[in-house]
Amino acid sequence: MINITGENVVLVGALLLFVAVMAGKVAYRFGAPALLLFLGVGMLFGLDFISFRSVEMTQFVGMISLCIILFTGGMDTSFQEIRPILGPGIMLATAGVVMTAVVLAGFVWLVAPWMGLEISFPLALLLAATMSSTDSASVFSILRSKKQGLKQHLRPLLELESGSNDPMAYMLTVLLIGVLTSPSGGSFGFGMGLVYLVVQLVVGALSGYLIGRLAVWTINKINLANHSLYSVLLLAFIFFAFAFTDLIKGNGYLAVYLAGLVVGNHKLKQKRPLTVFFDGFTWLMQIVMFLTLGLFVNSDELLRPEVLLLGGAVGAFLILVARPVAVFACLLPFRNFSTKARAYVSWVGLRGAVPILFATYPLMAGIEHADLLFNVVFLSTIISLVVQGTTVSGMANLLGLAYEERESAFNVEMHHEEMKSAFTEVEVNEGMLEAGGTLKDISLPENTLVMMICRDGEYFVPKGKTELMVGDKLLVISDRSEELESAYRDMGIDDVMKLG
Repeated sequence: MINITGENVVLVGALLLFVAVMAGKVAYRFGAPALLLFLGVGMLFGLDFISFRSVEMTQFVGMISLCIILFTGGMDTSFQEIRPILGPGIMLATAGVVMTAVVLAGFVWLVAPWMGLEISFPLALLLAATMSSTDSASVFSILRSKKQGLKQHLRPLLELESGSNDPMAYMLTVLLIGVLTSPSGGSFGFGMGLVYLVVQLVVGALSGYLIGRLAVWTINKINLANHSLYSVLLLAFIFFAFAFTDLIKGNGYLAVYLAGLVVGNHKLKQKRPLTVFFDGFTWLMQIVMFLTLGLFVNSDELLRPEVLLLGGAVGAFLILVARPVAVFACLLPFRNFSTKARAYVSWVGLRGAVPILFATYPLMAGIEHADLLFNVVFLSTIISLVVQGTTVSGMANLLGLAYEERESAFNVEMHHEEMKSAFTEVEVNEGMLEAGGTLKDISLPENTLVMMICRDGEYFVPKGKTELMVGDKLLVISDRSEELESAYRDMGIDDVMKLG
């Protein structure tokens, strides 16, 4: 066994990262979530090579990683895209989490005695609370690798839910730990719990919004000579948002997510470099967190009969009953989703690293049966990833909700904060050529220019007399976005890709 606190920690870390990246490549090829492979690599190294059982270090790594992941998730979320599904998304991220936890807790409480286990309802609720949030990051890595889109605004709905439901699960977990560790066993009652949840949500939301606006104002005004320091400055705001909000009794994870949402939807200096940096850094944090959790688990404990029985039962019930019940109940007031869409949202309730991370909190608090709880959550998460994670794409096709996304022919990286021009990509159709077959015959608004044409994989700069063909892809830049959209509609062009 190698002790990773020794001088070889850098070598071992580099080897783990290398193997994890290669495993991620294999995962994409076979349509499996990369998270499953990252966890597997950690478990494999923890089995024979590395000794690691530090709860404190695992929680610290998870907290730092989750802050980065949630912030980047908010930063990459377009408010314009989530606006139509804001209501159902918030319902799933709040009431859906609570409902999932309650339904699953009732099941655990009822079946545990049949397996020879004594689990009180508060402990069953704690187990369920740790597993009540979804992790759809791996889902979208699969969909995007397959260039698969989803109808009925399902992608932004699932992105919003997965990015915003971790805070509710975290609050439920901390609240129930407080109930189980209180001296009187029940003085931390329902009324106090409700007040705690409301305060956490309100303070976390307000703090996240204000810190996000402060970050935007600071980055736009500070004028740093070394542009690389903008990433460092934004990192400081992320950790400040979490720590300060937690200090004033708000939910730090909610604050981090909302701060990212604010930053991502405002004009920002160096926004493109910041986005590229945080995309790569988020992948690093995900890999580190998943590897750490894989190293932490004891594989021998996962094979105990009570863990296998309860973990298998919890995993199956969560997939087939608890998640569907919560989803169908939360989406009941929203009539714009078909039954197939609701079924797909139910199926894509993947569990990931966050439930495993939250399951370490009872270990830290010294809760009775905390080891059993952790191992059951870990095994149930693996079941979720294997069963649901490998069928995300197939289920979308089976339900008729998938379509193949058109890949952009132009990779436009040009961006400046003061630039008002917008890039779009369109494909030439018959309607565009009705007035004539050359570029000059197309009616476009003023201050609009066709910069490049892609034809059968060949690129060239057009002139006014250039003959256009159906299927040509045009790269268009314009200062008149609204007028250009109207012109596209007149020509019967619905599929417009916004670039840059």
